[in-house]
Amino acid sequence: MPRRPVLPPQDKAKVVLAVLSRETTVADAARRCGVTDQSIANWRRQFIEGGTAKLSGEAPAVPPQPHERERQLANEVRRLKIALGEAYAELMTWRKVDDARRFPSRASN
Repeated sequence: MPRRPVLPPQDKAKVVLAVLSRETTVADAARRCGVTDQSIANWRRQFIEGGTAKLSGEAPAVPPQPHERERQLANEVRRLKIALGEAYAELMTWRKVDDARRFPSRASN
């Protein structure tokens, strides 16, 4: 059976506030939303933790999105790592070829 789509954050907040204000029970809210009691409990915990963190001035739980320049630099780092790996592989190949030329095998004598 496919999983139901997740409720938007605004709807989750309304459900959590209704549970916290005792307008509804966790079981009723879960039944209306088509989720488990545990889901409602998780939403409530996340809601309270998020509010506490915000009130205490802590950094947001969700990391900020990187700026365009950071994305460009990350892409450049990836490309350079690939290029370095390719150069290293080529260097190792040439060293093996060079070693083979310097020390001919006994079978070739």
